[in-house]
Amino acid sequence: MQSTLKALESAVKNRTITGDLIIHTDLGSQYTSDDYNQRLTELHIRHSYSRKGCPYDNAPMESFHASLKKECVYPVPVFEDYETAAAVLFEYVHAFYNRKRTHSSLGYQTPLQVEIATLTSQMAA
Repeated sequence: MQSTLKALESAVKNRTITGDLIIHTDLGSQYTSDDYNQRLTELHIRHSYSRKGCPYDNAPMESFHASLKKECVYPVPVFEDYETAAAVLFEYVHAFYNRKRTHSSLGYQTPLQVEIATLTSQMAA
């Protein structure tokens, strides 16, 4: 549970919160807890849940996890230790997936390119 709140706080610290922000999660106990939902309320973030047993409700995250496993986790037989695994996953997500890997669903742009374009258009409006 603490790691879930820590991840939320990190996201809030490192991103600009705009109006009408929605976070979408599954129905895991860490996301349905009173502490997590109280923090979302304090941050004015609306919570959206996937239906039980319906991964299609969160297809983008399911796709991300599939890519992460195929491209980063499965090629490594065994990670040396937790710290090594954490460093490899961090590098994959922040250096490769978000900054270099283009996505067909994003018009063959990277997530960072889309984020910059979105923020730029919001600032211009």
